[in-house]
Amino acid sequence: MEATRPVNGKVNQLGLQKIEYDGSKTTLCAGCGHNSISQRIIDAAYELSLPQHKVIKLSGIGCSSKSPAYFMGRAHGINALHGRMPTVATGATVANHDLLAIGVSGDGDTGSIGFSPYKHMLRRNVPMVYIIENNGVYGLTKGQFSATSDEGQKTRYYGTQRFPSLDMCMEAIVAGAGFVARSFSGDAKQVRELLKAAMAYKGTAVLDIISPCVTFNDEPDSNKSFAYGKANEYPLHEIGVVLPFEEIQVDYEPGTVQQVKLHDGPTIQLRKLEAGYDATSKMGALARLDQAREKGEFITGLLYIDESRPTLPELENLVETPLAWLTEKDTRPSRESLDQIMREFM
Repeated sequence: MEATRPVNGKVNQLGLQKIEYDGSKTTLCAGCGHNSISQRIIDAAYELSLPQHKVIKLSGIGCSSKSPAYFMGRAHGINALHGRMPTVATGATVANHDLLAIGVSGDGDTGSIGFSPYKHMLRRNVPMVYIIENNGVYGLTKGQFSATSDEGQKTRYYGTQRFPSLDMCMEAIVAGAGFVARSFSGDAKQVRELLKAAMAYKGTAVLDIISPCVTFNDEPDSNKSFAYGKANEYPLHEIGVVLPFEEIQVDYEPGTVQQVKLHDGPTIQLRKLEAGYDATSKMGALARLDQAREKGEFITGLLYIDESRPTLPELENLVETPLAWLTEKDTRPSRESLDQIMREFM
């Protein structure tokens, strides 16, 4: 059934207006960075002309996991158990690899209870966009520390965080992720462009987006706060995605632009702001992240990209037709086939 839409307004290649990629009205706190991320997902999906019936939204538990309700209301959706979204996403993408999977998680849902599923999803290279809305606290349960809380961070009710924090981008690179980026929810353009590139990437694309919790973790000295992010964000490069249906424009000035071709999708352009940074170097990315942690820098941009790894459906030699659409005749072995299999075990 064709959707009813307003008469006026710019439309994308599908003839849809941006408003048609909206979801439900948010119930998060006013000023929450998660709402900004939801809007950037809407922007990216609209600009890429994504058909919503070919998108599946996934989440776990937490403030961040409410976010999928706020964008692409006509897409499929699964709200999983706390920390188990990567596991559900693995099953969903194996069953139907025609769907674009967009997972939204948080620093607790990913870095604490969901850390093991997160790491195994990465090593399997499950084809999906994995967004971590990282605010450094458990906002849904009144501001306890999470695995990404700053060491030395103080809160009103829970004292001082005394343990080293986890860097979710470093963990992703070590586990084998081929697309790893960090951004800040207050940097609308960068978030939008990174999302478009991630949606075009073939394997697991991790976006760790610092998203200030305005209620429990917005003190100026916290590196997850809005003020800290605006004052200290250090973009590694200026990012722009060139869509395949637009004329490709290239800046020919020597040494200023690095282009990365993504499989079956856009090309991402990186305008370098620091000499020598190479987003294709795994060790370089890890070293740069470690340097940033030592210096207290908040670096953003595409940290690492590698397109050489096969995805989980490719490794499993899945047939071209999604498993969800195979008939019983296609999936049920014949008596002769079963007899042959049994004879091999005798």
